[in-house]
Amino acid sequence: MEPKIVIPGELVSDKKMRLGPHVFVENGKIYSDTIGIARVEKGLARVVPLQGKYMPKVGDVIIGIVVAEEYSVYAIDINSFYYSFISKEDTRIVLRKGNVVSAKISRINEINEVSLSNVRVLYGGEIIPVEPTRVPRIIGKNASMLTLLQNGTKCSIIVGMNGWIWAKGSDEGIALLKKALDKIEHESHLANLTLKIQKMLFEKKST
Repeated sequence: MEPKIVIPGELVSDKKMRLGPHVFVENGKIYSDTIGIARVEKGLARVVPLQGKYMPKVGDVIIGIVVAEEYSVYAIDINSFYYSFISKEDTRIVLRKGNVVSAKISRINEINEVSLSNVRVLYGGEIIPVEPTRVPRIIGKNASMLTLLQNGTKCSIIVGMNGWIWAKGSDEGIALLKKALDKIEHESHLANLTLKIQKMLFEKKST
């Protein structure tokens, strides 16, 4: 079955199979309990929620994970429902499954396949997920918030527009960064957020 968008209560499969996330059985049939993408494969029915997924835009810089090497491309997970890839012809870098990369979205074709370019492998560090809609606030005007986070945590930070943030630093710095990002996500609508983050970082560094 090809993946399809479903709504709560919509039929996912009328066959008996294993149940994955966000599905339920009623009268022998499997239904979705959320808005998302239904996937039925290898005897498993599941729904991947739409909330929190990234809608690709040409020109965006993203953080991705290499999930497979195919004949002429590397398949990349970019926190999206769209198939994303790096053409081997467009990069001299040899990638391996599990590599974390930063890249730029160079093209989206008529069947919503995403082509990536300007590839850079990111070694070490970790990926911190955030809501893609909060990314502009995390970067800030003229990168003011991002600069504050970098200076306050002493971490190397690359913010992907897809809601994945790559960060590398000390354990203390990473922990502080996660707290700051959580505050930004939950208080992005409030005034004086930059001052609050600045105060939080300063107080943590002083203790």
